[in-house]
Amino acid sequence: MIPRHIEPHLLECFKKYPVVTLTGPRQSGKTTLVRELFADKPYTNLEHPGVREFAQNDPEAFLSQFPDGVVIDEIQRVPELTSYIQVIVDERRQNGLFVITGSHQFSLREAVNQSLAGRTAILRLLPLSIAELAHNQTLGNLDELLWQGLYPRVHQEGIAPDQAYSDYFETYIERDLRQILQIKDLSLFQRFVRLCAGRVGQLVNLNSLAADTGITQPTAREWLSVLESSFILYRLMPWHSNFPKRYIKSPKLYFHDTGLAVWLSGITEASQLNNHPLRGAFYENLVICEALKHFENHGIHAALMFFRDQTGNEIDLLIPRGAQHQPVEIKSGKTLSPSWLDRLKWFQKTFADQSFAPALLIHPREDEQVRSHCTVTTHTAFTQHLPSRVLLK
Repeated sequence: MIPRHIEPHLLECFKKYPVVTLTGPRQSGKTTLVRELFADKPYTNLEHPGVREFAQNDPEAFLSQFPDGVVIDEIQRVPELTSYIQVIVDERRQNGLFVITGSHQFSLREAVNQSLAGRTAILRLLPLSIAELAHNQTLGNLDELLWQGLYPRVHQEGIAPDQAYSDYFETYIERDLRQILQIKDLSLFQRFVRLCAGRVGQLVNLNSLAADTGITQPTAREWLSVLESSFILYRLMPWHSNFPKRYIKSPKLYFHDTGLAVWLSGITEASQLNNHPLRGAFYENLVICEALKHFENHGIHAALMFFRDQTGNEIDLLIPRGAQHQPVEIKSGKTLSPSWLDRLKWFQKTFADQSFAPALLIHPREDEQVRSHCTVTTHTAFTQHLPSRVLLK
């Protein structure tokens, strides 16, 4: 197993809560992690039809098998089980009893909020971070990293990315999507997701997505929400301030993993990315998700944002640091251009009345430079400049 940076926080939460809830995409490593860290606990998986039937039809007898607690995988398959877990933890008043996992955010959140509020820590395990992968093996070049993505199986089992993501997407449709949506024409949904991949790094435009797919705007909104709650898509929200110019208020669209987005875009080899028009967007996606993983691995649900106004001024990423924000520019070019600093300078000057943390410029260079307006660093090292604790507004 590749060591995961979330491990210390997960173990600490286990000591402080009767229940720990671990969510995240399918195949992000949740099962491997909890079985490794809590090897002394019994383990059960609600994906198994027999186990699921027992838990559904006689939940009290099911849980009575585990008087000292248990690791329960895919709890969203029997969400009503959380009500019975609530009764047990309230009677026992003991920490470190249950570890539950789930791969569909909406179903799990609803069950947890109804039954386990205040009784559970909620953590998210996303695909591997670059630092986690680098600890286990030598990183390839940037195009290989974008193409392979960071799901553990691709790297641990040496599965070809096109095969891995084809299987992943088909499994998602068959196992998750059919549980959530009644879709008569799956080809339309597949087209919708591929169109989303072609819009990585762009503002969400539901009307355009709906028209290009051949569905209604409400359907596009519903599908987008399901993809987000299933940890396929990630929407980066815009930042606003008291500034006279009009802001863009639509979120930007990203995938939780570049490998899936690259595969959905029809790219079958890393070399095809070299001059691909979406290469810069995929690189931006990679960096933003690395920031997200950094915070989630420390148990922080950070409200990452971006800035753009109607005149085209833009900052790719704003990271909250207490009352401050840290502006980040992301460039995929190999040669550092002085013009890349212009946006950061404009932003710092325009919002001089506000407090900002030291800015970052991220691109694929190997060395690091400290400039007057920012620190120039790379996608493999920039998280060292991010806090491990954030006081959110």
